Order: sequence, then structure tokens, then C-alpha cells
Amino acid sequence: MSQTLLERIAGGDRTAVSACIDTYSGLVWSLARRFLANDADAEEAVQEIFMEIWSTAKRFDAAVAGEATFISMIARRRLIDRRRKLDREPASQPIDEVQQALSEDGEKVLEASAETQRVIDVIRTLKPEQQEVIRLSSWLGMSHGAIARETGIPLGTVKSYMKRGLHTIREALGETGSSADKATR
Repeated sequence: MSQTLLERIAGGDRTAVSACIDTYSGLVWSLARRFLANDADAEEAVQEIFMEIWSTAKRFDAAVAGEATFISMIARRRLIDRRRKLDREPASQPIDEVQQALSEDGEKVLEASAETQRVIDVIRTLKPEQQEVIRLSSWLGMSHGAIARETGIPLGTVKSYMKRGLHTIREALGETGSSADKATR
């Protein structure tokens, strides 16, 4: 059996570091953007997360969790720490950002936030397996193949769970019909 990227990093393989960044940068970046308010904080956090991944790679155990899960947990812990630190600092928001929040764009953001909450509520009504597949795909950016490997669910089943779950979400949001359904085929 071939070694995982994290096992290779722990063994000192420098090519594994680049491969790790290529493979998991999208996942780490998407988590950082969800946790943090601006790109600058997210960029710093991503650098810190990868530094921690490299320094803790030797603790990775493939028998306990998959690589994506291990990396997600490191990212999550680091992002929570950063978020707590930022929350302790006094908020300084430029006046034009405050005006922006009160403008039409601000209203659109609030509207999108409410729609996101409706989607989350619908996802919670799905079977646990469907919830997991949608979470891994939509929130962690994993491909269907990666989800199948990570969860042990057959690829065809992963695709079915995804399609049915998205259909349920569309119906609940009142977006049934033509173009949305065609896009998933």
C-alpha cells in the first residue's frame, strides 16, 4: 500500500509538501473564508494551517481518520483560535464599510444569509448519509470520488445522494424545474 501525503511529509519527502498544497489548498482556503471576515486574515490563517500540518504530519494515523478529515480538524482548530483572538481585539471598521452594510448590497448579504440558513435547515432533514455527502462536497469542496474514498460509500451511491439531496433542497426553496435539474445531469 502506498503512503499517504501526510506520511510522506512526516518522512521528509519535500515533493509531498507541494502535493499536499495542491490537493488540500482549496479545502483549507474555503474553510478559512467561512471562518474569517477578510482575505488578509484568511491568507495568514492558511499559511499557519499548512505550517501546522507539516509540523504535525507525524501524528497522522490513516487507521483513525482520512487525510482530508485530519487536515480539516487542524484547520478548524487553528481557525477557531484565530477567530477567538480577532474577537478579543477591539473592532475597527471604516465608515465606508458601515455605510456599505446599510446599503442595498448589505440587504442582499442579509437576504443571502437567510437563504443559506434555509438551505442548512433543509439539509438537516435529509438522511445522515446524504447530509455527510452534501457537507463534504459543498462545504469542504471534495469531489464525488474523494467522498467515496473518504466515507467508503460506493461512488454511484455518493452521486445519487448528492443528486437527491440537491433536488430536495431546490424543492424546499421553490426552485423546481428546468435549468436547475438539467445542470445536475
